[in-house]
Amino acid sequence: MTTFLEAIADRVLVCDGAMGTMLYTRGVFINKSFDAMNLTQPALVQDVHQEYIRAGADIIETNTFGANRIKLSTFGLADSLHDINVAGARIARQAAGNRAFVAGAIGPLGIRIEPWGKTGVDEARAYFLEQAHALVEGGVDLFILETFRDLNEIGAAIDAVRSISDLPIVAQMTTEEDGNTLDGTPPERFAPELERRGATLIGVNCAVGPAPMLDTIERMEAVTSRPLSAQPNAGKPRDVEGRNIYLCSPEYMASYARRFMMHNVRVVGGCCGTTPEHIRQIKAAIRASAPSGASTAAAEARPVQAGPPRAHASVLMPPIPREQKSRLARELARGTFVLGVELIPPRGFEAEPAIQRARELARYGIDFVNIPDGLRAGARLSALSLAVLVEQQAGIETLLHYSCRDRNLLGIQSDLLGAHAMGVRNLLLITGDPGRVGDYPDATAVFDVDSIGLTNVVARLNHGSDVGGQQIGAPTGFHIGVSLNPSAANLDEELRRFDYKVDAGAELVLTRPIFDLDRFERLLKRIEHAKLPIIAGVFPFESARNAEFIANEVPGTHVPDQVLDRMRRADGQDEAAAEGVAIARDMALTLRKMVHGVQVSTHAGNIDLALAVVDGLR
Repeated sequence: MTTFLEAIADRVLVCDGAMGTMLYTRGVFINKSFDAMNLTQPALVQDVHQEYIRAGADIIETNTFGANRIKLSTFGLADSLHDINVAGARIARQAAGNRAFVAGAIGPLGIRIEPWGKTGVDEARAYFLEQAHALVEGGVDLFILETFRDLNEIGAAIDAVRSISDLPIVAQMTTEEDGNTLDGTPPERFAPELERRGATLIGVNCAVGPAPMLDTIERMEAVTSRPLSAQPNAGKPRDVEGRNIYLCSPEYMASYARRFMMHNVRVVGGCCGTTPEHIRQIKAAIRASAPSGASTAAAEARPVQAGPPRAHASVLMPPIPREQKSRLARELARGTFVLGVELIPPRGFEAEPAIQRARELARYGIDFVNIPDGLRAGARLSALSLAVLVEQQAGIETLLHYSCRDRNLLGIQSDLLGAHAMGVRNLLLITGDPGRVGDYPDATAVFDVDSIGLTNVVARLNHGSDVGGQQIGAPTGFHIGVSLNPSAANLDEELRRFDYKVDAGAELVLTRPIFDLDRFERLLKRIEHAKLPIIAGVFPFESARNAEFIANEVPGTHVPDQVLDRMRRADGQDEAAAEGVAIARDMALTLRKMVHGVQVSTHAGNIDLALAVVDGLR
């Protein structure tokens, strides 16, 4: 049998279709691990492979798309990783015999890696490496890395495979209908980068049908000399009586296989919804379109081993100087001590009372209002909307909390660009907490990135580029703030993450409320290397019960016993509230000598209480 490289130099090869689709049609529920079936139902997996081979597939992919440690751990199967991958390769090898090549299928980890997530590139590489080791042991002929959205992640996968094997690698990204990846990276950037990283073939798969994929292939052909691969879905799925049905006919898929061949595509197959009948029609179309004589086909094919990749690097623009970004940034750059007060978004859409309170704070000399994102459960005005209204109508700057919760990367970028267009400049970037309680206890949360990744996103916008490396025109001028919890249960981990935020481009630190000055002073010594202005959070207790609640039931909070004793000794509700203000004011006066500003938040957004705390701090 010829090698894979010899085969694609001689003819266009047909890859198989959707293993998941076929298993689903056989009654395997989607909440099961398809990869584990290599151990539990190997005969069923082998039967699917054989159906695709009988249909004419030249390449079959192992049933290991999700067989990495991260995804298997969600099913409690991480310890079976090696056995699942080795079995997947051997089942495919037994089904293929000498009739087809066996491709070790590796998909994304299902988590975000740096700079968008907390998993390091080296960690991702290690995860891919153990899967690749097992697939090589099982006897694959090549690797297909598929359905990746992140260049950093697929780069880690390529590096892992290359570190142990010189087998061919087909590296495939997944794109939207506009040709860009799900993170917005255009083919003009990802194709040359995959070539540079060492992919043998470069391609696209999943997400879209044949027509938009052809447009993407044409754009890829223009920027890389590598052979290409194309594995579209069988159209967009439609919900028919509770089942996702892909409606592209086999004949339609086959007509596009012929068009793919005209653009240096040497591997054609299908992804979701592609059945053996689709593959049979694709194989027939390719045979009918092939030039007569293998030598003619080989002469027309471009060389597999290409020269140096074509450069297509995004150009980062210099950021706007910090002191020009906002009044708050300018005052901090000058060393001015600043004061802030938290302003909670109201229920409903009537913003005028909150705007009026912001005006009062401006008249009092407060430098900024701190607007939390999703602090309370229920239907409240969005923090972004309130920040825009305050900026436009109240004559005071805002520090907008912007969280990752319930937003994907593309939505985050759209939100931030819109906020910038409407005048918001100061941001506090946080991961956010899932809404497990409140008016909607069944509400879910989405976390595409965490606060470290979010800081990288905003820093990229400040250099005139989106996360996909495309220019956005003039750079944004966001003043980037990050949070820090001096009372974190695992302070070493909190500081490790803080250093990542600093590296990503943080310019300002806002702490969680401080109740223990000794602990905070020790923390300052550990972060002085960052040389960032620090605004300390202060919170006045309203009662002894309020103090005990915060001390015992709010995670990541430490209230010293002497502070609790002061609140317990207060006699009556008014006296307790006054004592809470006195404690917070004492705290703020001491902090005045240690930090660059103070921000006061209260239990119910009580502006008068907050002003009582900052009285006399100037």
